[in-house]
Amino acid sequence: MDVVTQVLGVLMILITAYVMIQSNPPYGEAAVRAVVPEDPVALFLPIVTLVGGTVGGYITFAGAHRLIEAGMTGRDSLGFVSRAANYGILTTGLMRVLLFLAVLGVVAQGFSLNPENPPASVFQIALGDIGMTIFGIVLTAAALSSVIGSAYTSASFLKSLHSIFDKYNNVVIVTFIVVSTLIFTVVGEPVTLLILAGAFNGLILPLTLGAVLLGSRRRKIVGDYRHPTWMIIFGILAVIITLVAGVLSLQGLADLWNG
Repeated sequence: MDVVTQVLGVLMILITAYVMIQSNPPYGEAAVRAVVPEDPVALFLPIVTLVGGTVGGYITFAGAHRLIEAGMTGRDSLGFVSRAANYGILTTGLMRVLLFLAVLGVVAQGFSLNPENPPASVFQIALGDIGMTIFGIVLTAAALSSVIGSAYTSASFLKSLHSIFDKYNNVVIVTFIVVSTLIFTVVGEPVTLLILAGAFNGLILPLTLGAVLLGSRRRKIVGDYRHPTWMIIFGILAVIITLVAGVLSLQGLADLWNG
């Protein structure tokens, strides 16, 4: 599982980087608008969606659960855990920047994206007919890595409720995937569901991060370990910022749902 997700991650980054280069986005303008956006208020829903899809929801715990199961616990593992967390956020951040620039390059050239499948149209416009095939590879890699992560983490939460979930862990994971697939098949609307999932994960993020911060101060959980004060402060700031952004994005989320 670990090797598969790593290979899929590298594959997605390399292909998306190639598409970005082919689309030739306005890098300077993108850098400026990343700091000085034209309409900051309108960005709350996209920001919450991106943050939620990157570090929100189950993703907050996915890596930790995997490391615990692999035996990477205790103060001796702090260095490894910190590096893993940093590499993880840098990797996901890089992927999102590359994909954004690829889309920006296509839009900046005056092309219109297919509203039913915007990412696929980006690859098709940038690379021609073969772009759809390449997009299929990227989508498959993204789907497999996400399915593995979400199903594994969701099942690992259930283990603490009853021993039967631990005994039939594989069955629980498969059931989770099947049920999710059925819901997606019945509901449809992949673009809307993707945005909603990211937005809801963003709304959940302040709660999960807040719980982690509280847990880091409890001796019953962390023993004599003292989490750095500066990290606690930045964590509290992140909770406040994501909470405010989440509340402000609710109107945009309601409009999206009603639409």
